[in-house]
Amino acid sequence: MSTLEKILFVDDEPHILSTFKRNLHKAFAVDIATGPEEGLDIIRKQGPYAVVVSDLKMPGMDGITFLERVRDIHPDTVRIILSGQGDFDAALSAVNRGAVFRFLTKPCPPETLLSVLREALRQFRLINAEKELLRGTLLGSVKVLVDVLSLVSPEAFGRSERIRSLVVQLGKRMGESNLWQLDVAAMLCQLGCVGLPEEIMEKVAQDEELGREEQQIYTMHPEIGAGLISNIPRMDSVAEIIARQMDPFSPATPVGARILHVALAYDRLEQQGLSPHNAVDSMVEHNTDTRYDPAVLEALHAFLLEQDGGEIKKLRLEHLEAGMILGSDLLNDEGAVLMLKGQAISENGLKILKALADLLLVTGPIDVVQSSLPR
Repeated sequence: MSTLEKILFVDDEPHILSTFKRNLHKAFAVDIATGPEEGLDIIRKQGPYAVVVSDLKMPGMDGITFLERVRDIHPDTVRIILSGQGDFDAALSAVNRGAVFRFLTKPCPPETLLSVLREALRQFRLINAEKELLRGTLLGSVKVLVDVLSLVSPEAFGRSERIRSLVVQLGKRMGESNLWQLDVAAMLCQLGCVGLPEEIMEKVAQDEELGREEQQIYTMHPEIGAGLISNIPRMDSVAEIIARQMDPFSPATPVGARILHVALAYDRLEQQGLSPHNAVDSMVEHNTDTRYDPAVLEALHAFLLEQDGGEIKKLRLEHLEAGMILGSDLLNDEGAVLMLKGQAISENGLKILKALADLLLVTGPIDVVQSSLPR
């Protein structure tokens, strides 16, 4: 059995959990948790689980709400309700809300439970097999397109390769969860250049000024690239990032496109011979028309300072300001991670931290990168 194929039983009655553990440990890798909060903690620390089986009626949080939380953490986990209530309305609600795979009643015959658990594991394997197939298809398609770009336009290929790691680093600092989309978008952001006239690409490579008509043609490459990949399954978000990579800053623009815009502009200045810090300073100085997202520029500045071993300063929560960059993971008093190192503190995030400080158990000083402090 795969080490991933673990089953977690959650119930507020320890003797029931002990029975599950004793009866099933030979057939499955079984863990137990007394109550929903302990269950969520175990899932965060030891997950993902292939299957989670939860009691329906538990103090503090019912089983359906608990399994919805499980779905938010690990969407692929197969979820089962095991209830002594025989509650048809609860079963219907769970199914309609998409929280559960099966709804069983206690006492559940051992052979029925074994059969359902095996079926749940098969469902988990099917989900993961489909994901692996899709992943292989995507990777294969991306590789073909990248190979085409490297052969037809080596300069454009080099530009995309230079910015890849930077784009992912900025994505982490901006709190983006789908970093694979950012990585693929960076790899393919210059793909549309394969359809542009060679003389225009030579001018771009040598950083020569383009004529009006040439500039119009060059600005078509994001749409061309997006069109080329839009027919690949599950690449819609990547295509949108690529299509809008040259858009001026707007809250309506996808964060990935804003990151790509800044990374490409920064790379161009570096290729002109500017030092990393001078390149960022130039972008900030010429950003009076808000061409670039100020938050992305701040994240880039903080990243460069961190690369230089930038100074970290400890501040109390009441002294934090929106836009500051975390110098280390923000942990609460119990060690739970609330925000990641390098992440820019948004206005909404700061409001939540300050309003719910007692509930979130945030009492200690917070590390911020010196560059993010008001100057």
